[in-house]
Amino acid sequence: MPHKHWTLLNNEIVADHRVFRIRHDNYRFEPTGAVRDFVVLECPDWVNVVPVTDDGQIVFIRQYRHGIRSTTWEIPGGVIDGGETPEQAAVRELREETGYVPQSVRYLGKVSPNPAIQGNWSHTFLAEGCRLEADTHFDPFESIEIAPRPKADVDYMIRSGEICHALMIDALTLYRLDGLTGAGQ
Repeated sequence: MPHKHWTLLNNEIVADHRVFRIRHDNYRFEPTGAVRDFVVLECPDWVNVVPVTDDGQIVFIRQYRHGIRSTTWEIPGGVIDGGETPEQAAVRELREETGYVPQSVRYLGKVSPNPAIQGNWSHTFLAEGCRLEADTHFDPFESIEIAPRPKADVDYMIRSGEICHALMIDALTLYRLDGLTGAGQ
């Protein structure tokens, strides 16, 4: 929704880097008449999945992340492919990255990863009744360790820094809030 104080004068894609494009937006700030360029990362929407097994384990994955040059504990997730709904992407990513298949999937919510410079959304799903039923299908540059952990480990994993990815913490918070409201019980 446009804001009354900002007028978009023009925009231009200045770089395309496969997983995101860099766009310069030129705005006028109406109260002062000042004009300025803003950098926006155009990223696709993605999904995160909190996979819970019948025995109360959360299926975590661990993989290398180039941004911090280290491995991170995460939940499955990834980019929503063209023509997919967020729910379809969630089920696909869960199966590809872990081999687990859910009995049910429920939407928990969405967040804007960084609205200051990004225009995409991260959708979170709860996948319940997950069972190991399929082979994994990693992308050519993925190497993923799969490790179910008790739900009770989540707080420790976050506090200790084992889980350091902000969007994973967000997804796990949506999961916990869902349990507090009774919606997931």
